[in-house]
Amino acid sequence: MVEQITKGIKISVSTDYNGASYRNNRLYYIFAYHITIQNNSTQTVQLKERYWNIYDSLQKIEIVTGEGVIGQTPILNPGESYAYSSGCFLESTIGAMNGYYTMIDLHTLELFKVYIPTFQLIIPTLSN
Repeated sequence: MVEQITKGIKISVSTDYNGASYRNNRLYYIFAYHITIQNNSTQTVQLKERYWNIYDSLQKIEIVTGEGVIGQTPILNPGESYAYSSGCFLESTIGAMNGYYTMIDLHTLELFKVYIPTFQLIIPTLSN
């Protein structure tokens, strides 16, 4: 598990390898990632947008952006957490992801970035 704290918002990430599959006659390696967002600040915040860099050792960097996560824009009061899972397909057995969430402080209406630490996507047979 990797973790990072930005402005009192803690991001924790763990991953799973979910096997390989063919799509459009190409072999892909399937990874799931599990994110927990914990509000350790004194302010109520809302997740507005996501920005992901997906690194595949055989491909260019893929950038994914959009509103919220898995169709939601959760509001977190101080001390609250929100968890979700998602996934990605890589053409290689090794990759990584990182990025940030754009959050808003609901008291001051200040937008700020909460950074998602870089996490590895590696099939288990390559890990020691």
